[in-house]
Amino acid sequence: MIRRNLTNKQEMESIIGKSEICHVGMCDLQCNPYVVPFNFVFYEGYIYLHSAMEGKKIDILKQNNKVSAVFSIDHQIGYRDEEVACSWGMRYRSVMAYGKAEFIDDYDKKVEVLNCIMKKYAGREFTFGKPAVMNVNIYRIAIEEMTGRVYGYTL
Repeated sequence: MIRRNLTNKQEMESIIGKSEICHVGMCDLQCNPYVVPFNFVFYEGYIYLHSAMEGKKIDILKQNNKVSAVFSIDHQIGYRDEEVACSWGMRYRSVMAYGKAEFIDDYDKKVEVLNCIMKKYAGREFTFGKPAVMNVNIYRIAIEEMTGRVYGYTL
């Protein structure tokens, strides 16, 4: 199968936009890794996430906001010879993004991002009550570097 590294920013952003889930990796101050799957939206060049106001990931991000996020689409298993185990493989398109998580406190921006997330997953916008907005954490990853790979697809 053909493997190629991606260098085209638009191609990598397209993979991010088509992904349904991203896995965000972070480390606490003792370098203990922690990876969490998220619903997200790629909007205005940032990866926006949402979660509860407290918890392990919030504690870690407040200590160390450096993160990596992984996106993967178009998974398809294939083989060259059905009887040879080592000829089997998984086709995919993937991106790893590196950056820093930044908390968003502005009420209107939080509503804007929540609507972008809902539009992505539900296909429409919603009306949010003030308590709902005030009791959700919105944060974004400012992408500093991206790498991508395609395996098993030509273009």
